[in-house]
Amino acid sequence: MMRLSRYGGNPNIGVYAVANESLAFVAANASSEFVKDVEEALGVTAVPAIVSGSYVIGSLVAMNSNGAVVTGLIEDGEMGTLSSRIRCMRLDDPANAAGNNILANDRGAIVNPEFSDATVKAIEDFLGVPCVKSTIAGCTTVGSLCRATGKGCICHPDVTEEEAAVIEDVLKVEVRKTTVNHGSRAVGAGVLANSKGALVGDSTTPIELGKIEDGLVLF
Repeated sequence: MMRLSRYGGNPNIGVYAVANESLAFVAANASSEFVKDVEEALGVTAVPAIVSGSYVIGSLVAMNSNGAVVTGLIEDGEMGTLSSRIRCMRLDDPANAAGNNILANDRGAIVNPEFSDATVKAIEDFLGVPCVKSTIAGCTTVGSLCRATGKGCICHPDVTEEEAAVIEDVLKVEVRKTTVNHGSRAVGAGVLANSKGALVGDSTTPIELGKIEDGLVLF
């Protein structure tokens, strides 16, 4: 299923929520309509959350079915909310906005190439998947530029052939280039998805929707 939505007037919905195959964390101030959109489009249970005093959950948390990597700035009470639902790991790195810096599914993860080798190993062990450093479209914030599931991956249109080959090798899905929200290249910011469906920013054009549907194999 694909559904259009927005969070508080903002079509960059991927900034305000994060999801795996069964669970989503959604900004605690999200409207009931947005929460319903997340649950129905993805077939998940949505849990309201705040991370590091902020509602930008999607930027600060990266998640697959094995666990959630969370910014090291998260407060203990906030961590309790998340860890009551899924295993959690604090990302203690200068680039600690986990959602922006990690692109993961249940087969692999692509991470910011500026992460230390120790950080990469910790993420790999925690998420239980191979973890490889790479840029996407020459940028280090790989999680904000792509959205990957167990079935497909949609990506910033300027991803190089070499970068796409790394994604496909590590995550074991095909890469489809697209934009979202009428030309935005920050694909991860505009789409929330799992293998069952996708929630897409409501400024997205019909042509973009077709590419997203194809790339995430939602048919």
